[in-house]
Order: sequence, then C-alpha cells, then structure tokens
Amino acid sequence: MASSDSWRARLDSAVGRIDAARALGGAAWRVTIGGRELVAKTGIGVLDEADGLRLLARVTGAPPVPEVVLAEADLLVTEWVDQGVRTSGHEEGLGRMLAGLHSAPWQEWGGGSSWIGACPVDSSPAPDGAGYYGARLLELAARCGLEGPVARLVSRLPGLLPPGGPALVHGDLWWGNVLWGSDGRPWLIDPSVHGGYPEEDLAMLALFGAVPERLLAAYNDHGHFEPGWEDRLELFQLYPLLVHAVLFGSAYRARAEAVVGRYA
Repeated sequence: MASSDSWRARLDSAVGRIDAARALGGAAWRVTIGGRELVAKTGIGVLDEADGLRLLARVTGAPPVPEVVLAEADLLVTEWVDQGVRTSGHEEGLGRMLAGLHSAPWQEWGGGSSWIGACPVDSSPAPDGAGYYGARLLELAARCGLEGPVARLVSRLPGLLPPGGPALVHGDLWWGNVLWGSDGRPWLIDPSVHGGYPEEDLAMLALFGAVPERLLAAYNDHGHFEPGWEDRLELFQLYPLLVHAVLFGSAYRARAEAVVGRYA
C-alpha cells in the first residue's frame, strides 16, 4: 500500500504539484492540482475499481462516474464530484439511470472485479447465473463458517433466481457509493462491477437504507422488474451480508444465517 509520503510524490510526478490536500477518511484525500479538484485513493483493489469506473462510463444512459485520471497498483486518482442536497430529481434520475445500466447486455456471468471493498471475491466467470451466484456465495460462506447451510441454498438456486441476464452491475451499490451531484445528477463511485442480476444493485440499496418509491417507479418506467423481485431482495442481500460477515464478524453472520434459513 502506498505510504502517506509516497502517494503524494507519485501524484506530484505524474499529474502535477499538489497545491492542497484534505483527508476524506480511510485512505482517500481531496487534492487540488493547478486549480483541478481530484480524489486520491490508496489501497488494494484500486486497479479493479478503475476498470469498473471505465466500464460504467461506457454505458449510455447509466449514472455518471468520476473520470479516472491515474490508476497504478495501489493508487487511484479520479475527478472530484461537487455535491449538493439530495432531491427528488436525484432519486428519480438514479432509478432511470440504473434501468439504463441494467438494460445493457453483458458478455459473461461473474468476471469483473476481484474485490468488494476490502474483501477479496472470486471473480471467475461462470456458464450460467446459478453457477456464478452459487460460487460466490459458497466461497464467502467457507470463510465465515456457513458452508453447510449455504450449500443447501445453492442447490436450490436454479429455481429461485430470475430469468434474463447477465447485465453489468455496479456490484457494491450502497448509499455511501451514491453522490448527489450539484449538477442535479446522481453519481456512482467505488464499483465492484461484474456480470450479474440487476436485482443485486437494488437489493444492496435496500439493505443499507430505504429505497424511495419514486426511484423504484422511475426504474420500472424505463426498464422492468421481473415478477417476484420483492421476494428475492433478501436472496440478493445474502452476498453483501456474507461479505460483511467475513470482514466484521458475528452480527452480520447471524443476519446471513437468517436469510439462508428463509430460502434453503
């Protein structure tokens, strides 16, 4: 990982002299270089994050993402996004733009980023949706002592998962990774992109805060929900719950176990 001194020196050399820097929390800083506002972030997985931002940026109609300015092994620099007060327009825009993202076909199940936050994940492609989602669940379950219960659930996945896909999904879409831009648009950051089910992104939003009805209505107006999607919310919340169980332990493990019990 880049040290406090080394990332500054590398940024100074590659982009320009740093005029000002302010810590944002974790291993991220807001920096000013020649009047340009940027975000510098150090740590594992930043190359995957950069690739994900570039992929999302190519999808017409998807939420905007910050431009990647520099991507190295443990240093990512992106454009700064000026933020404003969250509005109904932001929420409707997020629903509409997520529908645009999820309407873009993708070439494979899985693949994509090998990281979700600080948690490594198996990014191997799979021939079908049940194979992709089952492999991710089993690999994470093995790291938090839930192999047996999750294996029973995985055996039932072909009858539980919706049709369609794969689609390019953000993959780590909790509210902290949505910025309410001062330009009136919702911006996305910190992706863990892969080929998956659109319901994954909606389920993660719902896991970490209420999803406004206007967002869901706008999503449905510009795409569509598969029948039974509300009954599958917890099924798709199992993935981030297992990630949190691996990273943070027992409280999330208990929640994951309860979800498994519902579907297994």
